[in-house]
Amino acid sequence: MKLVTFIYQSQRGIGALTGDGIVAAPDTLPSDMPTFLQAGAYALAALQASIDGGAPRIALAKARLLAPVPRPGKFLGIGLNYADHIGETGRDTPAYPTFFTKQSTCVIANGEAIHVPKISEKVDYEGELAFVIGKRCKNVPVEKAREVIAGFTICNDVTVRDWQQRTPTWTLGKSFDTHGPMGPWLVTADEIADPHKLALKTWVDGELRQNANTGDMLFNCYDMVAYLTQAMTLEPGDVITTGTPAGVGVKMQPRGYLKPGQTVRIEIEGIGTLSNPVIAQPDGFLVPAWV
Repeated sequence: MKLVTFIYQSQRGIGALTGDGIVAAPDTLPSDMPTFLQAGAYALAALQASIDGGAPRIALAKARLLAPVPRPGKFLGIGLNYADHIGETGRDTPAYPTFFTKQSTCVIANGEAIHVPKISEKVDYEGELAFVIGKRCKNVPVEKAREVIAGFTICNDVTVRDWQQRTPTWTLGKSFDTHGPMGPWLVTADEIADPHKLALKTWVDGELRQNANTGDMLFNCYDMVAYLTQAMTLEPGDVITTGTPAGVGVKMQPRGYLKPGQTVRIEIEGIGTLSNPVIAQPDGFLVPAWV
């Protein structure tokens, strides 16, 4: 099932994408993704029953898709998780997973614009598989980790490189507004037989920049769940993005940083395509339109 968060006639809802339409979850179910996922199998079964029962479809053209989790409680990324990317950076292979935080206000949806900020031109793309937690969990063993993952989506871990390098935590350089494109939907875990056998490709305009397979991850999705939950409780709606392969702009000659007018497109096998235009940061001191 492809779960979506959408707006239709000024109302936000949760639904499933079926063809070119959306079947909205019944009114008795939560209307935000974390709470919907927390309801577990009951919520998924009720939504499936609506689909099977011929519930009305909302035309996709008449709705607006948001990021599947517009404001995750935790938005965590892992650095240096593909051998070829470690090689291009010249860094040592980490002995342990290296996690950082992206602030949730950076999240935008498929089709929304990535801003090149006025204070830096060193804006880079990072095509990544992401997974979303479906159950509150702690101390999860590797062999049980799949049971707490609700599904998978695509993330662009947009990074402002000069700001990233100012501090060892990387948080500011990873958290600029609009620098967390995610979507276009959440594919439930039952539809992805093995998340570590998926082709991943990133284009900037028509140029293929990244071409890899998720099987090349140093620490896989289940390793990440097991490691993180030794330290913290993960909760429904938390998003973990799993690292990027080689081909980032900072390592190109000349540098392949993003410029206004370009489009970044990331495709992951079995999930779909995340595409976002790039624009200059708009003038003004305003509340962002996507909030």
